[in-house]
Amino acid sequence: MENQSDKIEKSAKSQKSKIKLPVKSPHVDYFMPLLEGLDAQNELNEVVKGRVAKACELLDENLNPYANGFRKTASSAELLAAYGNADAEALENLEKSGQNFTLAGRVLSMRSFGKVAFFVLQDGSGRIQCYAAKEDLSEEDHKLFKKVDVGDIVGVSGQLFRTKTDELTLKCLSFTLLTKSIRPLPEKYHGLKDQEQRYRRRYVDLIVNPSTKDIFEKRVAIIRELRRLMEEAGFLEVETPILQPIPGGATAKPFFTHHNALDLQLYLRIAPELYLKRLLVGGFEKVFELNRSFRNEGISTRHNPEFTMCEFYWAYATFEDLMDFTEHLFSSIAQKICGTTKINYQGQEIELAKGSWTRMSFLESLEKIGGHGPDMYNNPERIIEYVKKHGEKAVAGEKLAKLQTKLFDIDVEPKLIQPHFIYHYPTDISPLSRRNADNPEITDRFELFITGRELGNAFSELNDPADQRSRFEDQVAEKEAGDEEAHYMDEDYLRALEYGMPPAAGQGIGIDRLVMLLTDSPSIREVILFPTLKPEN
Repeated sequence: MENQSDKIEKSAKSQKSKIKLPVKSPHVDYFMPLLEGLDAQNELNEVVKGRVAKACELLDENLNPYANGFRKTASSAELLAAYGNADAEALENLEKSGQNFTLAGRVLSMRSFGKVAFFVLQDGSGRIQCYAAKEDLSEEDHKLFKKVDVGDIVGVSGQLFRTKTDELTLKCLSFTLLTKSIRPLPEKYHGLKDQEQRYRRRYVDLIVNPSTKDIFEKRVAIIRELRRLMEEAGFLEVETPILQPIPGGATAKPFFTHHNALDLQLYLRIAPELYLKRLLVGGFEKVFELNRSFRNEGISTRHNPEFTMCEFYWAYATFEDLMDFTEHLFSSIAQKICGTTKINYQGQEIELAKGSWTRMSFLESLEKIGGHGPDMYNNPERIIEYVKKHGEKAVAGEKLAKLQTKLFDIDVEPKLIQPHFIYHYPTDISPLSRRNADNPEITDRFELFITGRELGNAFSELNDPADQRSRFEDQVAEKEAGDEEAHYMDEDYLRALEYGMPPAAGQGIGIDRLVMLLTDSPSIREVILFPTLKPEN
């Protein structure tokens, strides 16, 4: 009886026999695995076969379709900056001086007119038009140019001139093929429009959509400016473990893995908080970490399982100090990146200037923004009925504070468009926060909301080891009752607190959401280069 592996092998051989290239070459077999893969996905077409045929012809002529060692001397942006306003006469004088420029990049489009062609070259800095004519190139270079397709990466060297349409253009005097593109780029006028395909094939998205590249360049600039501001304020950048024996610093479901040599289950960090606070115990007074954290939660326009935070801790400061500092950070970054503190996000004007931010307590927000009085937000039965009516889960026996946060999520958070600090959260949902001195039922904690989503979480830190142990024990009881997001007991952290941690305040800022805000991006997937997606197959 024929087994499965025999069937697969027979199918592959049958498939290979069906593929016919428009060229006879000893190098066809070299590229055949690529063609078989394409055929299996119903993507094999004449364009791909034609490109493979050209690659075979190049190899037949002892030309490498994947050459190396080319050196460029200029970029498109440099040429446009230096000569973008130069007139034809100035460019003629430049040509007479023998000034040549050597560039490398991808052919983005091409218009051919027999013996001459115009094509757009895109490099890491931008795009510039190039002109290739048979009379300007050696016979070998022109022959090579005739095998070039849109998407190929090439090296060119030549002189600048202006076309009749007044466009700065590089006249190619030499030409080199550096990388043969087997798959064609998306069609010029339709591009890569499908959102999911843009995220899956980010490499193509970056090629054909300049706005995508602009977002990620701004992301880098935002992080650079944030780091500068933190260092300017006296914070020391540190690194803490990503693999942790006990996940802590937040209430979230972790990912786990296994270390073979130690035979130890480890967790990907959900936050760096407890390690950063250990550093306060050790004597550092201002520390921060730009960290990658991981939470095994749902995926949405606001959530990705791995995300970037800036988390920082400040000894001898309070959560009120962090409100002032946060306004300084956000307004300064907006001014630097956007040129203004008044930005537009999805059609809404957001003012980030210092002094314009609203500060409101948690219960006050339920009343003033959510429209729920004490008779509602202090009644668990009524909250459960209301929450279920809005399609959310709520069960009898849940702590009142947890039910109140569900009420907040439904009727308050979506309305917090302008910057809001919501503070004094219930102690039951704030296991690491310092109790308020006047009311132990609430904590000195705030969350920052802008455009209806949370961008930051901060509090005056709990440094009482007895109180912290009691809170951890409550969390352990909730975990044993089935809450997968409840905090673990961390004996080593408690031991650190017993040595004495100075009074301090700490905060985590969501970098991905900050980038969304400052780049007018509606989804977190727009600002993460390779967001987590369900496999295609």
